[in-house]
Amino acid sequence: MSYRFAPSPTGDMHLGNLRVALLNYICAKQDQKKLLIRIEDTDKKRNIKDKDIEILKILDTFEIKYDEVYYQSNNLKYHQKIGFDLLTQKKAFNCFCTDEQLKDKKEISKQNKIPYRYDDTCLGLSDEEVLDNQNPSSIRLTKPKNNIEFTDIVKSTINFNTNEIDSFVILRTDKTPTYNFACAVDDMLMDASVVIRGEDHVSNTPKQIHIRNSIGYDSQIQYAHLPIILNSDGKKMSKRDEASSVEWLLEEGFLPSAITNYVVSLGFSAPNEIFDIQDALKWFDLQKVSKNPAKFDIDKLRFINRAHINKSDNLLLASKLGFSKPIFGEIAKFFTQEGSTLKEIKPKIDAIVSKKTSLKDYEQETEVLRTLLQKEKYEDFDELKKYLMKESGLKGMKLFKPLRYLLTGASNGPNLSDIYPLIKDVFVTE
Repeated sequence: MSYRFAPSPTGDMHLGNLRVALLNYICAKQDQKKLLIRIEDTDKKRNIKDKDIEILKILDTFEIKYDEVYYQSNNLKYHQKIGFDLLTQKKAFNCFCTDEQLKDKKEISKQNKIPYRYDDTCLGLSDEEVLDNQNPSSIRLTKPKNNIEFTDIVKSTINFNTNEIDSFVILRTDKTPTYNFACAVDDMLMDASVVIRGEDHVSNTPKQIHIRNSIGYDSQIQYAHLPIILNSDGKKMSKRDEASSVEWLLEEGFLPSAITNYVVSLGFSAPNEIFDIQDALKWFDLQKVSKNPAKFDIDKLRFINRAHINKSDNLLLASKLGFSKPIFGEIAKFFTQEGSTLKEIKPKIDAIVSKKTSLKDYEQETEVLRTLLQKEKYEDFDELKKYLMKESGLKGMKLFKPLRYLLTGASNGPNLSDIYPLIKDVFVTE
């Protein structure tokens, strides 16, 4: 018995994929069942080189631990054997309809404003007619005789009547499996007990149930179809939305723990606003996920990210920013009052530890203060200020403008008295 996450190596992992992966991981851990990863790589034309490696790397980044990785293409022999078995049992049939013929029929349906359903043209062919036909054939599964109903963990009972499911293709003319056939067979082979996925798969579920019923597989698989994620405009989030890409969010400096926090919260009322995945294991309940679409809010994610930066281990946070001392983690936390992501905070720290030239309009003052700062070190900012004022004779803007620049590399920012205790041992004046 297992849960499974089945990504396709045809594009970047987006938030919807990550949400599915995270909830599968959480539920598998709660139920003490295996989590299996199935790379659905049967569409050779659309597969992107090394995209599977990237997917697994992202799962590791988000600490989604899995038991095994399968590649769907390795199951081709099972897909074909089961497909031919269904043909032999008369539960499926050869279809010689050409792409052009099917295209014409679809066009007629479109003109008549009715959903296209295959009309079973080839269902009644005799064995002799099949043997005599030299054209390539696909294999279609005979449409179900009864309505297909299943109880969705999120969406409750869903019913599909026989008019909504036609005799659909399970093996193409080259005898490679279609998506629904490969998916249904693999879920059976993997002993999947619960399938958590996006609601765009709802229409696939009755076909997959029908496939397993036709095979004679009687173990029940539960389904949970997660509502879509909407963008800031209230439309379905698409690949055109930058924020939908997990890789983009990571590159922008959002912490994996913060993204996890936000994604698990989508459509779910967590007991705490800020949490990590270990917390979620204690209280997450798939049955309490909202049936309604969840709207992505980048500002909410930024708020959560600041909170996760502030609760991070200083050394670990420093290493994410490219530094080796814990103090840089402390400095990063200080700058959450000005930035929400590592990408926004890192330039502020880089400016502190970078070489300084001279501040425009304050060139002379800059050089005077630079010399004094290199002579003496002070633990207390007030003591430093008294020393500089006494030795330079500077005060007001002529003191504080160039001093801020030499300490922080910026012309404006937080009170120097607040940030000085953190940067006193790391700022660079040269």
